[in-house]
Amino acid sequence: MFWDTATNAHGMAHDPFKAIVAPRPIGWIGTKGRDGSRNLSPYSFFNAVGDRPKMVMFSSSGRKDSLRNVEETGVFTASFVSRALIDRMNASSAAVPYGTDEFDLAGLAATPAKLVDAPYVGEAVAALECRVTKVLTLPDMHGNETDSHAVFGQVVGIHIDEAVIRDGRFDLAAADPIMRLGYMDYAGMGPVFELRRPNQQT
Repeated sequence: MFWDTATNAHGMAHDPFKAIVAPRPIGWIGTKGRDGSRNLSPYSFFNAVGDRPKMVMFSSSGRKDSLRNVEETGVFTASFVSRALIDRMNASSAAVPYGTDEFDLAGLAATPAKLVDAPYVGEAVAALECRVTKVLTLPDMHGNETDSHAVFGQVVGIHIDEAVIRDGRFDLAAADPIMRLGYMDYAGMGPVFELRRPNQQT
């Protein structure tokens, strides 16, 4: 099958776009508002986008509370979502009024970051502390603004639970990440294997 996304007439019960671009890591974004209110929200439009320096990005479809807070304060955290925290991650995704503390709502410890003024999930096996470098309202191919907003952040601090460090590495099997698929589907991680890059002959 094929369809033109201008009409989005795919004829399926649900739009498969996000199921095709999958799996996606979940950025569990912690922020504070200028008024001091705490916010925690999971974003599946999230990923690492640079290594020197370390950079991550999350994208908000619509002007949500996390976006408001990072624009006000210039900082955020991204906590790692393990299988053991999946229900509490889901609880933190509830649509609630601004100022509602999703850490409390989901029964999570709002742990103050060391280098930025934003909380992270104390129960998470890893968390990133980030300073915003750019917020972009994404244009479409005609240059028109959309209602998608990308937040880029430089990672200035990293927390890792010693329990998931094995042989000098962050052990993903022990960390047990959960990833977002399409629709309401999620997945854990299958067996871990290494794949070495081929040597290039010149």
